[in-house]
Amino acid sequence: MNLSISQSPNLPKRTGLETIAKTLEQGPLRLLDPLEQEIFQLRLEQGWEDVLRPLRLLYGARSDFETWLNRFLEITAKAYAARPSDLRHLDLQRVHQPDWFQRPDMVGYVAYTERFAQDLPGVQDKIPYLKELGVTYLHLMPLLKPRPGANDGGYAVMDYRQVRDDLGTMADLSDLASHLRQNGISLCIDLVCNHTAKEHTWAQAALQGDPDYQAYYLMFPDRALPDEYEKTVREIFPEFKSGSFTYYEQINQWVWTTFNEFQWDLNYANPAVFAEMLDIMLFLANQGVELLRLDAVAFMWKRLGTDCENQPEAHAILQAFRALSRMAAPGLLLKAEAIVPPPQLVPYLGVGEATDKECEIAYHNVLMVTLWSALAERKVVLATHVLQKMPRIPARTAWVTYVRCHDDIGWAITEEDAAGVGLDGFAHRSFLSDFYTGRFAGTFARGATFQFNPQTNDRRVNGSCASLAGLEIAIAKENWGAAEQAIRRILLLYSVIFAFGGIPLIYMGDEIGLLNDRSYVDDPDLMADSRWIHRPYMDWDKAAERYNWQTITGRLFQSICHLVAARKRTLTLHARTAVTPVWTHNDQVLGLVRESAYGRLLILANFSEQHQTVSRRRLQELGFGGLLINRLDEQFIPPWQDLDLEPYQSHWLAPVV
Repeated sequence: MNLSISQSPNLPKRTGLETIAKTLEQGPLRLLDPLEQEIFQLRLEQGWEDVLRPLRLLYGARSDFETWLNRFLEITAKAYAARPSDLRHLDLQRVHQPDWFQRPDMVGYVAYTERFAQDLPGVQDKIPYLKELGVTYLHLMPLLKPRPGANDGGYAVMDYRQVRDDLGTMADLSDLASHLRQNGISLCIDLVCNHTAKEHTWAQAALQGDPDYQAYYLMFPDRALPDEYEKTVREIFPEFKSGSFTYYEQINQWVWTTFNEFQWDLNYANPAVFAEMLDIMLFLANQGVELLRLDAVAFMWKRLGTDCENQPEAHAILQAFRALSRMAAPGLLLKAEAIVPPPQLVPYLGVGEATDKECEIAYHNVLMVTLWSALAERKVVLATHVLQKMPRIPARTAWVTYVRCHDDIGWAITEEDAAGVGLDGFAHRSFLSDFYTGRFAGTFARGATFQFNPQTNDRRVNGSCASLAGLEIAIAKENWGAAEQAIRRILLLYSVIFAFGGIPLIYMGDEIGLLNDRSYVDDPDLMADSRWIHRPYMDWDKAAERYNWQTITGRLFQSICHLVAARKRTLTLHARTAVTPVWTHNDQVLGLVRESAYGRLLILANFSEQHQTVSRRRLQELGFGGLLINRLDEQFIPPWQDLDLEPYQSHWLAPVV
């Protein structure tokens, strides 16, 4: 099909749109009712400039730009025409309630399918458990078909249109999405868009010498350009392999492999790659997936002389994905997996003319790192300083907040931020690595080193939330006082991420205190990757203790359910409410102020094992000097005394009006 577009790429808006709309009506949309055709045309008109702007940056200089633009729109229209009726209904709901993901009733849960419930039908059986927790967002970790053997935890995908064999089928995934949706839970899965497994059909065709598919990847006939790139790019997994390129004798080419030898980076300078990934994205949306976690988006564009991360074209790719997907499936949200410093992070939510036009949600890695730093230090000075510097995000976006995730903790604390509070950055990062891997005298944590880099002394950390918070040591020593402190640390961390804003995520097992699982070393495909230490199997026998307050399991589960309930009834926690870190005049107590038309809220969190006080005078200076109510327990706080916080206690304080 050829959609004739006049004067491309600088076409007159109305003339070009009328031609496109008519051709689409006669092509991919021809079997739809006139009203459905008009709906697509309206979305096309509203999103036209948002489509053209990023695509011009990416491919506008090509002589065949018009042809590729036609192709992208045809893919989008076909996906719209194939969208099931129940998902069209969902689209209407989302369009009329655009803040649905920003509301305080959004609470996420993250799990590996096989470790949570064996397979996709098994997850469906666990929906009552998720509802009991109050979950409205379920992220199932990589489940699309990976390469056999070592596969980076599922992030080396060999088929984007099939589910991993042992988990079920694509029909099972669609059925699960439908049942989750009926129970008020949105399904999120991973889309690995930076690279494929070398076993993917595209890569296999490239290995057979097909020049079209070799152009899907970044290949070099000698080391000249790779050596130039290596001068400025960083090694992601230095223990797994050296450098960012792998030589394949079969084709006499060096292939760009940022992460592992078996993960080939895609070449988005080739519009065929963009078209393929757009088609896959919309295919998954039509299975009922409501959120796509776009993996490794910071690496999607390479530029000589840079670190090949966070390039303008990477943002343009995401903006084009967003604009086109909103035409076919406006109920779909995009989540950016970009673990980068704050100045580079916020643009993934859209800035400038792309404000609110890139990804809707992104991980707040900085919050996670600073919370663990504060726990180790028993001080919140660095956390307050760093969080105060975070740029504001667009109004129609939200953070994803988390205590732990499937990945390692990299101590992303810059020299500048450390120096701003009188710390040496190198020394502080080393302290945190030692503290959370058990090397520091008196530490409560038990974690494991991940990817030690002797050139930089960078030592990332793995470990379950409970083990890093001290529960593993306490149980091993049968020290129940220490166990109580560990429980309080876990609940403190969750209290902060629940109140910070956006979508808080519960990592599977944190709600029942699962510890490190060292059995991964017995699996030859996993033993080299210590991240599996905090990816345990769900202990359903232990979970059965969740109603017994006398057990650690019951304490944690019921307390987290209590936090979820408090969050859902506190409208001030809507993501559109600005978050302002404030100095409490107590170095052990973190302060956050939330303020909008929904009201005002002061979050206080004691990061030490000692009682701490915030003076009444300081509360008055922050605008919380009268009678207050703690939204965590709905108890009133009198206005005539200083505020006492127990060890690792938090308050969500609102003025009584």
